[in-house]
Amino acid sequence: MERGTHQTTRHILMVRPARFGYNPETAASNAFQVYDDSMTPEEIAATAREEFDQFVAVLREAGVQVWVVEDTPEPPKPDAVFPNNWVTFHNDGTVITYPMFAPQRRLERREDIIKYLGSHFHIERRIKLERYEAKGRFLEGTGSMVLDRQHRIVYACSSPRTDEFLLDEFCRLMGYEKEYFSATDARGQEIYHTNVMMAVGERFVVICLEAIADDYAANRLIDRFYATNKEIVEISYRQMMSFAGNMLQVQNDRGERLLVMSDQAYHSLTDAQIRRLEKHCRLVHSPIDTIETYGGGSARCMMAEIFLPEKEEGQDDSGK
Repeated sequence: MERGTHQTTRHILMVRPARFGYNPETAASNAFQVYDDSMTPEEIAATAREEFDQFVAVLREAGVQVWVVEDTPEPPKPDAVFPNNWVTFHNDGTVITYPMFAPQRRLERREDIIKYLGSHFHIERRIKLERYEAKGRFLEGTGSMVLDRQHRIVYACSSPRTDEFLLDEFCRLMGYEKEYFSATDARGQEIYHTNVMMAVGERFVVICLEAIADDYAANRLIDRFYATNKEIVEISYRQMMSFAGNMLQVQNDRGERLLVMSDQAYHSLTDAQIRRLEKHCRLVHSPIDTIETYGGGSARCMMAEIFLPEKEEGQDDSGK
């Protein structure tokens, strides 16, 4: 069971895309993906790398420790830029890998990345949930689950990518309680990942309550937020479709709290929303339009938080 932890970390894993592009395997359940022929596949991939590099530079300039790993060009992995879906890292030394809905996305799981991080952080326990792919059960990491690590609550909306049985298994393994609910977009389609409609910070939550048609479920969530001292910053459907729910609170090397999002998300916010969020942290944003358009994910999806205990310099596993 994961011990008590902070909500934010200064260590972020990001994967620099080699073959980024539109993935038809994921499009059926991801209404945020858009395909057009205004760019060639080669132009899309090159532009995505430029956006990625700029985003990493913005984070590092803000004092965040970014661990960048290069995607391998073969086999092609158009969504490799979103590592938070296949792996999570926890402060008790647990690493969990997850079952992915789209077969092509299963190729993103890389033990060499975990081994690389294991040379800098303590890994005490490995849990491999990907065995459930053979049973048609999926749980896509912190895409499917929005974690309140301080209060040990996992928020998750139902979708083909978020299996309630596996959500219960995560809660059992890690000592969390679940809040499982239904959420749909303006056209009535299930929202594919919880982290596009809500984000939880230390003292706030950003959420599209419009997406939750069941008043009882919405009120239950609101009660949870109040009980855990979260200020509720509500966003609209339009803002959600601009990825205003796909944010992540992190900290920098000075302990300052930052809220990371895309340019599109930032510019969708009202002045009043910005002021409310700025009470809690500094807002940091970067343009990732190509990644958002063709990938259907945004800033939060690109960042896998590393909460593992750090090793002292020169320490190996035998010195734990």
